[in-house]
Amino acid sequence: MSAYLALAVSVGLLAVLDTWLFVVPLAAMLPGLVWISFVAWGCHFHSGAGVKGMTTAIVGMSFGAVVGMVAVILAGGVLAGLGDFAAPVAVGLGAFVICLASAVPFLATIPASVYGFASVAGPILLAGMSATEAILPTIASIIIGAVFGIVSEKLAGVLTKQETAAAAEPAE
Repeated sequence: MSAYLALAVSVGLLAVLDTWLFVVPLAAMLPGLVWISFVAWGCHFHSGAGVKGMTTAIVGMSFGAVVGMVAVILAGGVLAGLGDFAAPVAVGLGAFVICLASAVPFLATIPASVYGFASVAGPILLAGMSATEAILPTIASIIIGAVFGIVSEKLAGVLTKQETAAAAEPAE
């Protein structure tokens, strides 16, 4: 099987499993957060795949989610006096922090942190969770997605090697 087809098969099959996990056994704990898992899965590949991609997705997105949580807290707290500008200023401060933090090697992939920042907003805005309630489910979803990223990569490698090994065997 070509690497291209193997990856498509791997991702397709594992997407079924990932979605099922969030819809059935994890539904109460991670309500409707499968999309965060898919963002982290994509971030894994966008960040170079392998252990590096998985690590970047988990660390960068989790950091961004924490920054996003703090931004929401600031918007409703210290910055609330700014009225309609509270949320925009909080987001601007968060973006500023994410960019400055990119000087740290584990946080150098700014998009990963931005994905996490945006991801924590979903449970807050769509599921009605508080910022502090949303952070752990968001990070758990990030970890699950990044793990699915590396598993899909490894499964695609196995599918590619099996086909290659079968083709290399002499015909009888």
